[in-house]
Amino acid sequence: MLQNVLLERKIYASQEHKMMQGMIQDFIKNEISSQVESWEKEGMVSRDIWKRAGELGLLCIDMPDVYGGAGLDFSFSALFIEELAKKGISGPGFSLHSDIVAPYLIKWGTDDQKKKYLPRMATGELITAIGMTEPNCGSDLQAIRTKAEDKGDYYLVNGQKTFITNGYLCDMAIVAVKTNTGSSKEGVSLLIMESKWDGFEKGVPFKKIGMKAQDTCELFFDNVKVPKENLLGKEGQGFTIMMTELARERLSVALTAIGGAEGAIEDTISYTSTRTAFKQPIAGFQNTQFKLAEAAAQLQIHQAFVDRCTEDLSQDKLSSESASMAKFSATDMHSKVVDECLQLFGGYGYMWEYPIARMYADNRVARIYAGTNEIMKLVVARGLFKELFAQMKAMRQQKKN
Repeated sequence: MLQNVLLERKIYASQEHKMMQGMIQDFIKNEISSQVESWEKEGMVSRDIWKRAGELGLLCIDMPDVYGGAGLDFSFSALFIEELAKKGISGPGFSLHSDIVAPYLIKWGTDDQKKKYLPRMATGELITAIGMTEPNCGSDLQAIRTKAEDKGDYYLVNGQKTFITNGYLCDMAIVAVKTNTGSSKEGVSLLIMESKWDGFEKGVPFKKIGMKAQDTCELFFDNVKVPKENLLGKEGQGFTIMMTELARERLSVALTAIGGAEGAIEDTISYTSTRTAFKQPIAGFQNTQFKLAEAAAQLQIHQAFVDRCTEDLSQDKLSSESASMAKFSATDMHSKVVDECLQLFGGYGYMWEYPIARMYADNRVARIYAGTNEIMKLVVARGLFKELFAQMKAMRQQKKN
């Protein structure tokens, strides 16, 4: 019904996209939806669903085929993200694994690192996470305290990470650490760490407001020995790498918001068309029609912008500012749409067995992770006033001298 009023999205119009969309929808219907309730009770998904996604070629979709990926462009990954979000499937952390960790390795890893980890990531045999946030710092990545001491042929890592997606199931994590602490060469570096190593411990999965099937937890490092060959990129290059790759992460969040909003609107159209009040369908009331018309318009507008960003990313042209705009704008839109849709469900919208209730609980964190929406606006503002900020910095430097 919703598709009757929305323009066709050219980014997903090819026959290949249509075929993959059908396969994804079957995968969700036949192999995921029936397991959501049990996953929520367990606080994590099964490892089997990771392997099944790998068998279907749905992990690391745009990874080069030489490493076991499908070798497709990012738009196919975007399609998978949206289809999961439409059905409110937030448990499997496929996107973090495929769209954040894998690109780090592809762009910055050595040949040995790529050969060791990427093929097993594509099959779902190896589940991955990324460790940036710490209890004492959120968006301020320069303030991390986890440190890696240089011991010659290895680093000795001590510290803690929190809010780690895929944390409990992960076999490997890319971890941000401080190297050369207390010296002029102090900086942030990235280390590839395997969870089987001595001193690498996992906390109990958090009990969260939403995303209850997602295994989010803390990671603890107590004198973990990390071989020097597991340094990702160069020493002290970690912050630059993270800032470079965050654009893709933020676009992935925006894509989730687009898919989630579409799913919420579709469910609400269906519900209000059959649920009656005062002897007529709820959809027969003008307020219902106006609310859903406004939601559809906002979805359409954001789809157009996010599609453009997806095309830019596929061509390696996506700017940090555009990704930040997409992230904060789409997640704000998603939250408003879900809230309005839940209202149209009435009391049933507050019941957990209705997908709209899960969507309401799940989507709230999107305005926090991958950089809060306030930080996103700051990134955009810095781009708008780049020359002014440079002049102000030069003036402060002159005063110091």
